[in-house]
Amino acid sequence: MNAAVVTSFSAPPSYSTFADPQPAEGKLVVNVIAAGLHPIVRALANGTHYGSTGELPFIPGVDGTGRLEDGTRIYFGTARPPYGTFAEKALATKGMYITLPDGLDEVTAAGIANPGMSSWAALKARAKFAAGESVLILGATGIAGKLSVQIAKRLGARRVIAAGRNPQSLEELKSLGADATISLTQEHDALVSAFRNEIAENGVDVVLDYLWGAPAEAVLAAIAQKGLKNASARIRFIQIGNSAAPTITLPAATLRSSELELLGSGFGSASMDEIFQSLREFFEVAAKTPFQASLKTVPLRDVESVWNSPERDARIVFQP
Repeated sequence: MNAAVVTSFSAPPSYSTFADPQPAEGKLVVNVIAAGLHPIVRALANGTHYGSTGELPFIPGVDGTGRLEDGTRIYFGTARPPYGTFAEKALATKGMYITLPDGLDEVTAAGIANPGMSSWAALKARAKFAAGESVLILGATGIAGKLSVQIAKRLGARRVIAAGRNPQSLEELKSLGADATISLTQEHDALVSAFRNEIAENGVDVVLDYLWGAPAEAVLAAIAQKGLKNASARIRFIQIGNSAAPTITLPAATLRSSELELLGSGFGSASMDEIFQSLREFFEVAAKTPFQASLKTVPLRDVESVWNSPERDARIVFQP
């Protein structure tokens, strides 16, 4: 079959041929229709993600949409290396796929599943979010961040604060449900002050962090109590991505002086049952009232030429 194949962690995948996956006990062959180029896919392909096996060659792609032999339209995750979803055929594990609801097409489902699940699972499974709470989103101007603004509102957020660097995108987020925006281009002290004012004046219950690095440090500094005055209520800080930096500096006093809870959300911290339950709920909502998300379909044969293209306003979705 035709597929994108990773033969080196330092080069983009090439469009080549690969042995067809074979059905086995608990595994079903899927005819792939679409698969999204998510940040995790790139990280696994260059060997930097914690889920990388370090073994070559393999087909990249962590999820996708397709049809089973009986024609059922499904969304599925990968079954096992070396078979990813950037190919004409892939494997799905029985019980670990979702029948797509009517009203949700295969390209849209493949494009929004990963970024949408990131905030849906973070809110529902990890933060145990309740309607009426307030959500601060770090990295709200990215594909996943824009969806998270909409998702938080759909789940009943009282207030959504979007933080990002792109002023135009921040302004657009207001039409998607953001009640306030904070620019991350400010100097550190000014940024800490902006976060602290938001927490003090309106309250923040959950932080969804797609960035880590300096933006996360600024929020954590804002949460830390100076002089133990006006102690903040419980804040659940959910770490989802690290596009700003892989590490932070965290003073011990930040944890001792606040009701801060640091949690991660991703493969490993959320169970597969929780992730698939989040996806089922997300798809049902998306089928009834579509989310706004920019997607760009690309033939899989062009994988090498577009692999390193910066993700600006659209998530790339490959079609075999």
